[in-house]
Amino acid sequence: MRRQIHHICFAMTAIAFAAFSSVASAKTVDEDPAAIIRNALEQWRDDFNARRAAHICDLFAPDLRYDFQGLPEQTYPLLCDRLHRALANTAQSIHYGLAIKEIIVSNHLAIVRLTWISTETDKRGKHVTHDETGLDVFGRQPDGSWKIIRYIAYPATAN
Repeated sequence: MRRQIHHICFAMTAIAFAAFSSVASAKTVDEDPAAIIRNALEQWRDDFNARRAAHICDLFAPDLRYDFQGLPEQTYPLLCDRLHRALANTAQSIHYGLAIKEIIVSNHLAIVRLTWISTETDKRGKHVTHDETGLDVFGRQPDGSWKIIRYIAYPATAN
């Protein structure tokens, strides 16, 4: 009888440990900020390439400030306007590729080093490709989401 109780306790402990491990693993995967940020960037790329304008500005925080290729400092409204105009322009098509080099997360901030590869196609079918290297700073928002709060982007140069 004592041996049966020991086996039952051991089995219950093993089941509890397995259940806890599954929950802990699932929670870690679901709440991994680097994975969430990577997915958000990839979703933005997919939405832009498919010309889905409804949520094209959702990746960016309302207090966004950014520097883009030597232009004066830009803001969220300016970026959203530029994105919507680009998606509405049917005379020209822009397709983005994405190369994430590194994601560093520290508390409520994350830094992403990346390169966007844009291929512009005009109505004659001519393709022009540009690489833009950038540094995005994500901030964790009050609702728990991660949004870009600052970024810099500039043309990539060949070495």
